[in-house]
Amino acid sequence: MVGDKARGEMNAFQRNESKETLFTFISAGDDPPKGDFPVQKKSPKLCGSNYPLSIAFIVVNEFCERFSYYGMRGMWPCLGRDLCIAGLLYTPAWCSGVVLYVVTVVFQSKLVFWDAGTIMADSWLGKYKTIIYLSIVYVVGHLIKSVGAIPSLGNQVVHVVLSMVGLFLIALGTGGIKPCVSAFGGDQFEEEHTSERSKFFSVFYLSINAGSLISTFVTPVLRGDVKCFGEDCYALAFGVPAALMVLALVVFIAGSGLYRKMPPQGNVLLEVCKCIGFAIKNRLKNRSHHIPKRDHWLDWASEKYSKQLIGEVKMVTRVLFLFIPLPMFWALFDQQGSRWTLQATKMNADFGIYVLQPDQMQFLNPLLILVFIPIFDLGLYPLISMCKFNFTPIKKMATGMILAGMAFGLAAIVEVKINETDMPQLVPKESLIQVLNLAKNPVQVTIEDQDLFQQPVEAFQDPAEYSNLILNGEQQNLHFILQHQGLSLTFNYTVKEKSVYSLIVFEAEGSLSSRLITDLKAKPENGLAAVRFINGLSQDANLTIDSKQFVAVPKNYGVSEYLLLERDKYSNGKCITEMGEFTLDLGLLDFGASYTVVVTNVSGDAVKTWKSEDIKANSVHMAWQLPQYLLISAGEVMFSITGLAFSYSQSPASMKSVLQAGWLLTVAVGNTFVLVVAQAAPMAQWAEFVLFTVLLFAVCIIFSIMGYFYVSVDPEDLREKEEKTETPSRGNMISLVTQKTKL
Repeated sequence: MVGDKARGEMNAFQRNESKETLFTFISAGDDPPKGDFPVQKKSPKLCGSNYPLSIAFIVVNEFCERFSYYGMRGMWPCLGRDLCIAGLLYTPAWCSGVVLYVVTVVFQSKLVFWDAGTIMADSWLGKYKTIIYLSIVYVVGHLIKSVGAIPSLGNQVVHVVLSMVGLFLIALGTGGIKPCVSAFGGDQFEEEHTSERSKFFSVFYLSINAGSLISTFVTPVLRGDVKCFGEDCYALAFGVPAALMVLALVVFIAGSGLYRKMPPQGNVLLEVCKCIGFAIKNRLKNRSHHIPKRDHWLDWASEKYSKQLIGEVKMVTRVLFLFIPLPMFWALFDQQGSRWTLQATKMNADFGIYVLQPDQMQFLNPLLILVFIPIFDLGLYPLISMCKFNFTPIKKMATGMILAGMAFGLAAIVEVKINETDMPQLVPKESLIQVLNLAKNPVQVTIEDQDLFQQPVEAFQDPAEYSNLILNGEQQNLHFILQHQGLSLTFNYTVKEKSVYSLIVFEAEGSLSSRLITDLKAKPENGLAAVRFINGLSQDANLTIDSKQFVAVPKNYGVSEYLLLERDKYSNGKCITEMGEFTLDLGLLDFGASYTVVVTNVSGDAVKTWKSEDIKANSVHMAWQLPQYLLISAGEVMFSITGLAFSYSQSPASMKSVLQAGWLLTVAVGNTFVLVVAQAAPMAQWAEFVLFTVLLFAVCIIFSIMGYFYVSVDPEDLREKEEKTETPSRGNMISLVTQKTKL
């Protein structure tokens, strides 16, 4: 009986001992973990699989957060543009300069916040609490930004201050949680479930693009189709992303009881920096030939730091060194929302059943990502494995870089074709001119010292193209000789270099007259159509194009200013004169075209018009961008998802957030590189595309060579090896920290 009781007490002791370790091994200089972090807690599984239920909350949280972020980011340029037009942001120069600079600085400051989030997670709060606290900051930033979008609230200073404060808090929130969320998701898997963890990163990336895709469509509709305060409802367009961020926070907290929460490992980033600094300092102090060499330069830190820490730092530095070429991929990828969108503004976006806006082409990337991820994971990669080809993460990433380079090569070809429809590039001592004959008979036009217009210009003849005027200086007074029905008339006009003109010829008071007017030098921006009016009536005319556009045109061939209109058919316009109100049909005003519309006479209840297309409409269809989007999206799946999983798998448990921050650092550096190149070496757009293509191919070769010599390791295997070989020494002592244990 006594023996059985003793054995029972001993078994109870052993059971308690197995659940709660008596001693924890702490490397010299490390602090013991603080707080309650149930590391060994296992989450229930999804449908009997090896996927923990907790990742469902993390994936939904990421979807809502990315919807929130991309919805807000897409609205900011539109809000800035409209505030500039309304005069709420001082002057257009202030808008284009200071606002762009501040926004760029705020969003690039995420680079600093990534490190801040990593330090908070690894040394103080742990990933779980870091995500919650910074998500609250994130929500507050959204709310401030939404309030700042209310036009009736305060003056221009209030709008600017609220917008900048909101953007700063959003950058702090998204930058701080970004390296923690993906690493926290990876922590939910046991070490033996590496295959499931790898697929989790694919699902995680899929949720990012799903949020981006939906927000790309929803938030512009909320902004443009819903009206509040008498104009576009920016407050609602910013408020919905704020609500999604609140939902993201609620969903994340709801899964609290299911998470595996790794304890903070101390100030890991600081320890890494100290270890590297001590190794360098110690090596420089011991440069004598009599001192034996060591296998690795970081081994010079062994007098102060444990072998385990040194081994982990070696792993991190090896991967970070491999990351050096990677920003070039992001330098290209980032241009989808800038250079490629600008390219789309110069293309024909009419798909028959639907007309795309230039910035809506960006939805192709997240849409293709949603399609490619299951195709690659369930089809392409298994097929490659069946072919006995070792498609390592390094090879996948190199392939992704090649695909992105090919995408920019196609973008360069498309840009060259677009340039063929552009206005000719103006050079010094040169201008362009065309003749619009609004008289009833042909007119022969002769310009002194110019060999132009060999044939008479027919009445209402649509000019085929502009003709070049060669000047003898910055400006020149030219003599125009008009021959009409046996009469010859001379007109003198001053022409400036690098300008575009139309000479309109018309009959006034029984005689021939003319007027030299200035035309647009380039296509209208953002795919808009430009139109101006010439009033051939003997009465002033007030023209209504649609419910928002009105223009007054003086009588007797008076000329209006240009109006910029969305591409559409304008058939329900009105022309109001002293004689009454008449209908005005302009027909189709196409993408990127410039028109001159001449009101000739009144017939019944309508006015007759003649329309000249001065600048040709965009002729290259936007569908030609589809191949480049296909290539860069496929490249993103191979490069980004693989790199995200690779950076997690190659990092020790204590430094996963550090290496995730290093991965995100490559994104920020790539985005900054684009700004530097654009400002330092302005060049033709097609040439810039070619430059980035060549640079990425060169970097891909360098990365492939570096990857050839890189040997993947398992952090857990390395840790076990270090623990077996590590022996106590004076400079590297293992401390025993006792813990209270139930008996």
